[in-house]
Amino acid sequence: MKKYLSILFLVVVGQTAFADIIDDVAQSFKNGNAKSLAQYFASSIELSMLNQEDVYSSAQAEIIFKDFFQKNTPVSTRVIHKVTSNANYKFGVILLSTSKNNYRISYELKSASGKFLITQVRIEENKE
Repeated sequence: MKKYLSILFLVVVGQTAFADIIDDVAQSFKNGNAKSLAQYFASSIELSMLNQEDVYSSAQAEIIFKDFFQKNTPVSTRVIHKVTSNANYKFGVILLSTSKNNYRISYELKSASGKFLITQVRIEENKE
């Protein structure tokens, strides 16, 4: 019995250690939690949201996302594209279904001090 519990523990720990940052960010979008999402922000973020584009501090971006999630309660997400082959760069595209609309969200993460941080987010209405 101890042997099986040890194996189960190693599998769970192993999966956690290799969790995919693209999926983690997608989960933050699904939860509609701006604070959780902000933990992945670089110090400044290029944000393009429904035809408005600017560069914001991480604190400003968190406020913008908090407002976005209050107006658009997330229902589900689906990761449709990942680029994870580069050791210093990752890119993800998700479809976010909300109570009001469906969105296509793309985001890029760059490695800084051994941690991947979001540097750019683009939110568009999903026309499919």
